[in-house]
Amino acid sequence: MNFTDKIIWITGASSGIGLELSKQLAARGAKIILSSRRADLLEKIRDELPGGKSRHWVAALDLADPEALFAQAPALLAKFESVDILINNGGISQRSLFLETDFSVFRRLMEVNYLGTVALTKVVLPGMVERKSGIVVTISSVAGKIGSKLRSGYSGSKYAVVGFMDCLRAETKQSGIHCLTVCPGFIKTDIDINSLNAEGKPQQHRDHATENGMAVDVCCNKIINAIEQHQDEVIIGQGISGLAPTIRRFFPTFFNYLSARKEYR
Repeated sequence: MNFTDKIIWITGASSGIGLELSKQLAARGAKIILSSRRADLLEKIRDELPGGKSRHWVAALDLADPEALFAQAPALLAKFESVDILINNGGISQRSLFLETDFSVFRRLMEVNYLGTVALTKVVLPGMVERKSGIVVTISSVAGKIGSKLRSGYSGSKYAVVGFMDCLRAETKQSGIHCLTVCPGFIKTDIDINSLNAEGKPQQHRDHATENGMAVDVCCNKIINAIEQHQDEVIIGQGISGLAPTIRRFFPTFFNYLSARKEYR
C-alpha cells in the first residue's frame, strides 16, 4: 500500500504506539493529524515530522468527553481535504482489584477507551462512506480477548472495542471500508505508568511485564503491515502476551487456572 499523501488521523499521538505510528507513517509519506489532549506537545511532535506544519496538523481533543467531539467536528474536518485512515489509538489502562476500585474509574475507562472511539469514528466515517473508501483502525488489546487480574475495567472497555469493530466491519463492508482491530500484548510504552489505580490516579510505576514487552517500533511496524495486508484483526505480542488468546481458545480451563494464579504487574 502506498501511504504517500494519505491523510491519517491518529489519536493518542503524543506518546507510545500513537507517537511511533505517526513517525513511521510520516516517514512513508503520509500526512498526519495528531490528536491528544496536549496541543503544545503535539505541535512539537508535528514540527519534527518530515515536512513539519506544512504537511501535518494538530487536532487537540479529549476522548474522555465524547460529546465535545461532535461539537468540535465541523471545525476540525474543515481543515482537512479528507481522512483516508483513522487510527483510534488513544486510551488508558488500569491496575486495581475490582472490589477495591471506585466506580468512577470504570466510567472513565469506558468513556476514553470505548465511547471516545465510537464518537470519533462517527465523526469521520460518513466522509469515508460517501467516498466509498477509507480505513478504520482501532487499537484494542489482548485484554480485549482475554481477562486477567487487576484489569476488570480496562478489559471490559477493550472487549467492547472488539465487538464494536466486528459490527462496524459487517456494516461498512459494502461501502468499501476496511476495518482493522489491533490487539497488542505487552508493549514497551508508558501505559503502565499512566494506568489508573483504585482511586483513579496514575499508578506512577513500571510493570515488569510491560518493561520486558515488545519494542514499540516493532509493534508499530506490524500494525502498518496489517493495514497493508488488509487484515481484519491482528494480535501483536511476544511470549505469553501473544499466545494468551490462543491458549484461552483451545485450553480454556487451563488458561483460567493460570489467570487465577498470576498477577501481571
